[in-house]
Amino acid sequence: MTSLQTQLEYDVEAIRADFPILQRCVNGHPLVYLDNAATSQKPRQVIDALVRYYEFTNANVHRGLHTLAEEATEAYESARAKVARFIGAEPESVVFTRNTTEAINLVAYAWGLANLKSGDRVVLTEMEHHSNIVPWQLIARLTGVQLHYVPFTPEGELDMEALDDALKLEPKLVTIVHVSNVLGTMNPVEEITRKAHAVGAKVLIDGAQAVPHKPVDVGQIGCDFYAFSGHKMLAPTGIGALYARRELLEEMPPFLGGGSMIRRVTHQFSTWADIPTKFEAGTPNIADGIAFGAAVDYLQQVGMEAIQQHEQQLTAEALRLLEDEEDIVIYGPRDARRRCGLVSFNFKHVHPHDVAQILDARGIAIRAGHHCCQLIMRRLDLTATARASFYLYNTVEEIRTFVQALDDVRKVFGKYAG
Repeated sequence: MTSLQTQLEYDVEAIRADFPILQRCVNGHPLVYLDNAATSQKPRQVIDALVRYYEFTNANVHRGLHTLAEEATEAYESARAKVARFIGAEPESVVFTRNTTEAINLVAYAWGLANLKSGDRVVLTEMEHHSNIVPWQLIARLTGVQLHYVPFTPEGELDMEALDDALKLEPKLVTIVHVSNVLGTMNPVEEITRKAHAVGAKVLIDGAQAVPHKPVDVGQIGCDFYAFSGHKMLAPTGIGALYARRELLEEMPPFLGGGSMIRRVTHQFSTWADIPTKFEAGTPNIADGIAFGAAVDYLQQVGMEAIQQHEQQLTAEALRLLEDEEDIVIYGPRDARRRCGLVSFNFKHVHPHDVAQILDARGIAIRAGHHCCQLIMRRLDLTATARASFYLYNTVEEIRTFVQALDDVRKVFGKYAG
């Protein structure tokens, strides 16, 4: 399908009709939801899948022999297979977690404690979300491992020369965000994985801001671990996934102990269930897991390439309009093709919290704060930014409404073009 055909066939109004919340007004204005990097809205199809489970199928999985238990187990494992296919993996390599944070913690505590020792190095970047920093700081306290951070350039792209220097330290692990939730930067994860493997390092990728917005194939990337959340890609909160290469999952000890994850329990020891069940102790998040599968169905029906193209169009329009404003600073790459659908910015003379509050009065939802990325803020010498983030249901008209509403900020705080 050509680019032009994709755009002609992308019916954003039909997509918007599937999202009940987009029909509401906020503070007397039609809702313009531009906080998708924090969490996405949910289509009727996902909400229906959630309700259908509780109304007709509610039972625990992997235990009972009655009809409801078998139907629930089939639906839950079917959802796992859908999520796995979505990222080019086999179902046995996908562990359901609560979110990206839990998936990264699983790698840190199960793989990290078994494979890292004092003096080993873990390479991260200064673009990381706290969820891919704090777990490694905790592991460093337990093991004595050293953390090495790769900086980003003034343009907001990873400093690849600094990465090459870091790899000369022969780290045991390179862990990196696929798409920055502040800068929007898409990191070259295939190239990074290839270089890291060449020095014997394993690679963990935080894909929370990538999987919802672009095609992702873990086999093509070649990474060892890939973590992402359901709630940022139309699924409910409380469900996410960790992909790991089969042999790594089989070697890793359990993360949590309890029911379901065992094969045999005696007075003194236990043995573990096959993967991925070994890593899913207790009753899992069945309903949200099934709805995760419905979210994947929805995204595949629209098409991930079409979604990425649509978001690039929105991002390009936002960058074009904001760049014309002399009192606004934009962060991250200027080329929409080198980033995913979000734009972080600041007025030169207004705190971003005030910007978000004024836009909210017009029914426009954006995020303001450090976005759980205080290393980025420190690097940029900031305490916070405003951030508008887009998704498959946003329109060019909403982008223009958002930029026009910034004039309300100028009316309150005065215009400053210095």
